[in-house]
Amino acid sequence: MRRWNGWGDDSIRPELPASGVTHLRERTGTAQPLPDATLEDVLRQVPGSRLPDHPLINKDPEIRVRHARGQSLPDWLAMRSGEFEVFPDGVAEPEAGEQVRELLELAVKERFAVIPYGGGTSVAGHINPVVGNKPVLTLSLARMNRLLDLDPESQIATFGAGTPGPLVESQLRARGYTLGHFPQSFELSTLGGWVASRSSGQQSLRYGRIEQLFAGGTVETLQGTLTIPTLPASSAGPDVREMVLGSEGRLGIITEARVRVTQLPERESFHVLFFPNWHTAREAARHMVQGRMPLSMVRLSNPTETETQLALAGHPGKIRMLERYLSLRGAGTGKCMMTIGVTGSKRQCRFALNEARRCCKAFQGVYLGSGMGRKWAENRFAMPYLRESLWQQGYAVDTLETATDWDNVDHLMGKIEESLRHGLADENQPVHVFSHLSHVYPQGSSIYTTYVFPVAESYEKTLARWQQLKHTTSAVIVENRGTISHQHGVGKDHAPWLHVEKGETGMLALRGLMTTFDPQGCLNPGILLRERRVRPGAGKDNGG
Repeated sequence: MRRWNGWGDDSIRPELPASGVTHLRERTGTAQPLPDATLEDVLRQVPGSRLPDHPLINKDPEIRVRHARGQSLPDWLAMRSGEFEVFPDGVAEPEAGEQVRELLELAVKERFAVIPYGGGTSVAGHINPVVGNKPVLTLSLARMNRLLDLDPESQIATFGAGTPGPLVESQLRARGYTLGHFPQSFELSTLGGWVASRSSGQQSLRYGRIEQLFAGGTVETLQGTLTIPTLPASSAGPDVREMVLGSEGRLGIITEARVRVTQLPERESFHVLFFPNWHTAREAARHMVQGRMPLSMVRLSNPTETETQLALAGHPGKIRMLERYLSLRGAGTGKCMMTIGVTGSKRQCRFALNEARRCCKAFQGVYLGSGMGRKWAENRFAMPYLRESLWQQGYAVDTLETATDWDNVDHLMGKIEESLRHGLADENQPVHVFSHLSHVYPQGSSIYTTYVFPVAESYEKTLARWQQLKHTTSAVIVENRGTISHQHGVGKDHAPWLHVEKGETGMLALRGLMTTFDPQGCLNPGILLRERRVRPGAGKDNGG
């Protein structure tokens, strides 16, 4: 069964290897776990609903608790402490667009807010109700989870927007196709959520980000049904499809998504290489992507992440043998691990791998084959469970992600890591920080940074630590040519910094667009554009 206060299936409880615990203690100090609230404790806090009675609206306290928070670190702390502060007044699970329209019409008439809910995997505060006088309805798309149509000639598949990643792939694979969109949240996140937040999958180098995969669909808005046709290309003015991408529920509820699918590849494999230092590794990645090598993925860990991954892998004897071998090959202290994916026909995969190995050899890359790559593929969606393991040891973990041009990658990564590493210096508390490049482009790369720190003696002080780290480093990102979000969206947590990227005129255009679709402010208030009252844990006031 899905956890009510954390990530995924509650039967999955991975253990941290002793080498991993030692690694963290040496870098951040010992930690003492905080006590967890029980579901019964939280259920007693749920107030009566302010919503009108309606056959589609469920006001049961437990379903309201289970739809009250996402998966950001403030959400995690709220769930674990039991201090939710605010709950939706009800949850609806419509099965068709007509029922969504009915609920939106009711929202206008009764003046309540509507929050779209996909898989509940947001790490930026997308799905949390705000404190206020308006009742809140969380509109879950969980029952709209089927493949509705597949056009093999045009390779366009139509899905209900609430279809989670595993169901997208299983339904397509039964027909010989794949979407190829594999975000780390794949286990729970949904197709509609990917579109609404401009998601990026791990193999976007082959299949593209969701904006390349999203061909059209249906959106139920307060102004009527918006139908986006599937055209291969168009020069007919601004693209309405692009308006919906990244709209995060502010324009309407995506009910159907039409996506560009691909025939299942004949072969797919993942391979690991090590480089002697960051500079040679980064240059190898840049040369491969700018040379348009037909790889499906390039993922590059910096030296600290490489060291941490090896410590968390367990099997210390095997890791020591690996370390000795790599040292003999010139990849000792400061080494960086790269994982590449090759996908396609046997001939395509053979060519891509040979070209990648040839390029990496020029940058002193040491090729280790596909063994470690298979292990990565087996555990590629298990990383979110690591938060549970760390929590049981008394550690909080969070991530920041951005993207920038190649000429700025090293500078920005250094600034981000420095800000986080010294972010709790006033408490004399070290923070363990490491990064990787998860998505590479000819122009530049994403930067995905993880930071780990011991929880404080209370939930309130632990949240204050997160706020200090998140706010300071978010400002560093936008002040140093980085986007506030490459793949997680804006939500409430990133909204204070959106204006730096969009500019005054851009923000004016966004406000006008949202006012046109939602003049009463019913749809997902506080998302993208800040209203006066936002949930605790969201960003400080930085303008915009």
